[in-house]
Amino acid sequence: MWVLTALLVGAAAGALEIPPHEDAARVARFVVHSCDWGALATLSAQDPPMQGQPFSNVFSISDGPASSPGSGVPYMYLTSLDISVHDLQVNANASLTMSLAQTSYCKKKGYDPQSPLCAHVIFSGIIEKIPNGTEADFAKTALFSRHPEMAEWPKDHNWYFAKLNISNVWVLDYFGGIKTVTPEDYFHAIP
Repeated sequence: MWVLTALLVGAAAGALEIPPHEDAARVARFVVHSCDWGALATLSAQDPPMQGQPFSNVFSISDGPASSPGSGVPYMYLTSLDISVHDLQVNANASLTMSLAQTSYCKKKGYDPQSPLCAHVIFSGIIEKIPNGTEADFAKTALFSRHPEMAEWPKDHNWYFAKLNISNVWVLDYFGGIKTVTPEDYFHAIP
């Protein structure tokens, strides 16, 4: 009985532990799957003086249901009424930052959100609308399982599923500078 209890407690504790910092691709996947939102930066299409300036906004994100290993793809639920979506309609390039600071991990470890030990990942790429079909069904399951309120958002806002088509991945999870991970290594990693 004690052995089973110890194994279950160890497994639960291990579920909260970040992969080794030497394995940056796994760290990136772990961060994305552990987080429910991120800061998406666009180039503003607003009127001057903001036009062409960096503009950041918070979006709910999911790469899959929490009970799954996740896909690694940051899915979003967007509407053209959102100011950042206006920016994306002019220039679909964006960067997305997600940090373990939004989880209990960094607080429990005593890490400041800016500390490299409080791992975060930065992506750049293009935001793409997902056409109806299998991937849109997966995005819906991924997002609504973590953000159930979305299912009740106003239908007249014409919500749609989108994803960040990742072209670059950077990970900061330890002292010594940021690490670059190829999208191929990122998607092949198991969190």
